[in-house]
Amino acid sequence: MPALQMQPRSPAVEDYLKAIYSLAGRTEGAVSTNDLADRLRLSTGSVSAMIKRLDEAGLVRHARYRGVELTDEGRRVALRVVRRHRLIELFLAQSLDMPWEDLHDEAEILEHAMSDEMIELIAKKLDDPLVDPHGDPIPTRELTIEQRATERLAELEPGARATFVRVSDAHPEMLRYLGDQGIAIGDKLTLVEHQPFDGPSSVRIGERTHTLGIKLARAMRVERER
Repeated sequence: MPALQMQPRSPAVEDYLKAIYSLAGRTEGAVSTNDLADRLRLSTGSVSAMIKRLDEAGLVRHARYRGVELTDEGRRVALRVVRRHRLIELFLAQSLDMPWEDLHDEAEILEHAMSDEMIELIAKKLDDPLVDPHGDPIPTRELTIEQRATERLAELEPGARATFVRVSDAHPEMLRYLGDQGIAIGDKLTLVEHQPFDGPSSVRIGERTHTLGIKLARAMRVERER
């Protein structure tokens, strides 16, 4: 089935909509201008000006002091970019053996440069994958997305068993550390203990026990064994 045809948008517009989509998945309700500025590493003044343009274009809804939300059209544009980004990441990982900590920055560039035809060739080559190398779900050609129910590793209680299924690609140093430790998506693990007062967590994977800082334990998403 061919991908949905959409009006091309500028890279800046796509970056804004993708950032709003990403932030909205982590908070309840609208996304604040300050959070969006932090995400994009821009001034709040620049972000406010772009939000006004996006509102006028029907891509977002913005209420003063209440934040910004994607419209249906804005969400479709965001999901299109997310699909491109995650397919490119998987292609770079599988075809070029690129380390997973380097995938995000490369995909950020290529997601705007590749044609829709090239993206669909990649999807076909990869047999229409469901997740990217970091465990993030890949939107379908119809721009639907299935979010799996996961929880933070830091939320498990001692003795709980789970599968490591997802980690943010926003922190390359975390990904590099996990790779150095031989920890990968799909690993089965058992939570041994959490040290108090935001101390490290001990996790057993196979025959090894790893000590992971609280920041990393909060970034790692798992599916608990029932």
